[in-house]
Amino acid sequence: MASQTESTLLLSEIFYSIQGESSYAGYPCVFVRLAGCNLRCRWCDACYTYEEPGTAWELPAILRELDRYPAAALVEITGGEPLLQAGVYPLMEHLLAAGRTVLLETNGSLALELVPAGVVVIMDVKCPGSGMADQFDPANLRRLRPGDELKFVLASRADYDWAADFVRDHGLIGRHPIHFSPVVQELTPADLAQWLLADGLAVQLQLQLHTLLWPEIKRGM
Repeated sequence: MASQTESTLLLSEIFYSIQGESSYAGYPCVFVRLAGCNLRCRWCDACYTYEEPGTAWELPAILRELDRYPAAALVEITGGEPLLQAGVYPLMEHLLAAGRTVLLETNGSLALELVPAGVVVIMDVKCPGSGMADQFDPANLRRLRPGDELKFVLASRADYDWAADFVRDHGLIGRHPIHFSPVVQELTPADLAQWLLADGLAVQLQLQLHTLLWPEIKRGM
């Protein structure tokens, strides 16, 4: 599935939208969604990234496509799991050289050590409810740089307790922005808010802004 060269990437889609998550939520953003994933989260909302083969794009064609959108827009590279493809690294380098603000959303299972300085890593740490919590590479916590962020998607009180212990035990609060986001079909935002208020945990409750703006759209948002 994953591309084996640095000049070609397998893409699920490229689209222009509002960034819906992280500290950059609300800003215009061009999303480069790569095909392929090494995990199978129970509540995945982008299963098509690994159920469909993706389309091969040469790196220059991707850069030309991105030039169609406003230069001030963020660029987020996401998936699937983008670090499966060797071509993601020169893509990030080219975007940084062009002066773009580059976000990388990754599931934390693959080493971050080759991610170029200047890319904002948004690491989605998988909670037990995802079925994939055992895939996390703990060495990635040491590889995070100032400005990098962590996200926890929670499906239950058990996930909340696990995530709260994780950020406390690893001393992450105050070092990086941390976002707790509910699986809305399984955990109400109000319940998550009450738990955060009761604990006084210094993390940010976050809802997916794009799903509030365009609830009927499931891709390209």
